Amino acid sequence: MCGIVGYIGPKPALEPLLTGLGRLEYRGYDSAGVALVTERGLSISRSVGPVGKLRRRVEPSALGDDARATCGIAHTRWATHGAPSERNAHPHTDATGRIALVHNGIIENHRSIRQYLAKQGVTFVSETDTEALAQLIGFLYEDGAGTGPDALLVAVCGALREVQGTFGIAVACVDTPGRLIAARRGSPLLVGIGDGEHLIASDGAAIVEHTSRVVYLHDNEVVTVDGGGLGASTIDAVPLRKKVERLELSLEQIERGGYPHYMLKEIHEQPDALRNTLRGRIDPAGAAVNLGGLERVDCSPADLRRVVIAGCGTAWHAAMVGKYLIEEIARVPTDVEYSSELRYRNAIVEDGTVALFISQSGETADTIAAMNEMRAKGAAVLGVVNVVGSTLARETQAGVYLHAGPEIGVASTKAFTAQVAVLALISVRLGRRRHLSAERCAELLQGLRSSPRAIESVLRLDGAIRELVSRHIDRQNWLYLGRGVNFPVALEGALKLKELSYIHAEGMPAAEMKHGPLALIDRGMPVVFVAPRDRTTDKVIANIEEVRSRGGHVIAIATEGDHELASAADEAVFVPPVLPALSPLVTTVPLQLIAYHAAVLRGHDVDRPRNLAKSVTVE
Repeated sequence: MCGIVGYIGPKPALEPLLTGLGRLEYRGYDSAGVALVTERGLSISRSVGPVGKLRRRVEPSALGDDARATCGIAHTRWATHGAPSERNAHPHTDATGRIALVHNGIIENHRSIRQYLAKQGVTFVSETDTEALAQLIGFLYEDGAGTGPDALLVAVCGALREVQGTFGIAVACVDTPGRLIAARRGSPLLVGIGDGEHLIASDGAAIVEHTSRVVYLHDNEVVTVDGGGLGASTIDAVPLRKKVERLELSLEQIERGGYPHYMLKEIHEQPDALRNTLRGRIDPAGAAVNLGGLERVDCSPADLRRVVIAGCGTAWHAAMVGKYLIEEIARVPTDVEYSSELRYRNAIVEDGTVALFISQSGETADTIAAMNEMRAKGAAVLGVVNVVGSTLARETQAGVYLHAGPEIGVASTKAFTAQVAVLALISVRLGRRRHLSAERCAELLQGLRSSPRAIESVLRLDGAIRELVSRHIDRQNWLYLGRGVNFPVALEGALKLKELSYIHAEGMPAAEMKHGPLALIDRGMPVVFVAPRDRTTDKVIANIEEVRSRGGHVIAIATEGDHELASAADEAVFVPPVLPALSPLVTTVPLQLIAYHAAVLRGHDVDRPRNLAKSVTVE
């Protein structure tokens, strides 16, 4: 849930380390630090707060000769064990101060490691689980776990065999100033190969301006980088040959491009993102779907009995939309699960069960663990992922990439609409193989093709939505209601408002409001109805009347021309008419803009909301 950067090469390491940390700020963090391997030993600087504060501390004028060091590691921390503080910030060192380590993940057995090392006379200085790993590596290194130039590597592997939990680590040592060691289990890590230099990172964004040639680490792999190149093995010392791959990312994609925030840029990128998601996947004749990533695990219509979709947060909301789509279009029974719950349930897996796992990053720890559980029980496991080469993409049997482009803002926007579009494609593909007519298939696919233009129409309402939000920005409680396929959209709208503006918001089915939550409604309370014209419109109007009769202020997301529904509400935001099954692609966009403008008007950091991280790689 934090960022790792390492550098070794011919030029001073400080600038690529700090620039890399800056590229990873979007992931969420509370403190930062850097360790340089200098001629006089480790030079370590840490700070609580933004990377800019750390940068000011390590000005060359302050570091002197240390600023010329050509080897170092750096980190942005998101607190899990121990409060945000300089003492708890990474890098951490061993007792001798000769070994430095940065770590993403959680060491689950850190307490027993601490107890063991304390009995050996080791003194701990932080509250973190990470220090237990740093001290264990140092203890084994000093204890002679290995000899010669590979002594540190032997100590690192020995320590990693003892730890339980997840890790992505980079290690530096003053005794080997021309070498870095990196390893992973359950937390992403890659090595960039440049011109006489190597960079280690938890995210390609940190190194994209230096190289596009990368090596991805898999679980329980360790690499060393030095002047001789890159060496790789398992933590059990089995040699490996690693494939050099191309990083599917560009510097232009991760810049703001003139927008004040990444989130606003990504909201406005949705039409093009959807075009990229759909490109090449709809047969030109208009009645077939091409998803080559699913070919390896295709079930025949007779064999497919049940679909299980799992995700976390926004991905779970997309999964809820997927349930409606698959059952409505393909007529396959579908269950939706929170990944964090599925991994600990004794879920029933029958013959013909296909499990679909959704994650923007492809590194969501709960989703990866749930996928492993379902695979062990015999389900066919598929992924819907945005990041090429991510863990979920590699470890599922097959899947579909979103191709939405990098998403930097913590609050997901274009990934959500791309996930919904991919689930719609999967639904049509399944339906066509079971019962769906060519005419209905063509109608749905044409609706998907038209969705980018419909979103462009909604985006032109940006200014009007800001004005709407400004009239209600002082209200601390909001309610979001929807029916059918737009119930998950209501959940997503409420989540966006909560995570960005820190306003309390709840989403629920409109019909459930009268079963208790109606008691919450008081005069002027904003109640957002996600209500495009469909077969439930008359029922939604009745729900609106219930709210207004109790003083609630109704904001309707309505279809253009639906004057009946608009007249029942206090205010309306109109979206273009689309097929009811595909309406989430357009109804979610006004809700994203509501949340964005609420956060800006309240003075919050839109791209880095408090306490949150972009990629949740810990349980």
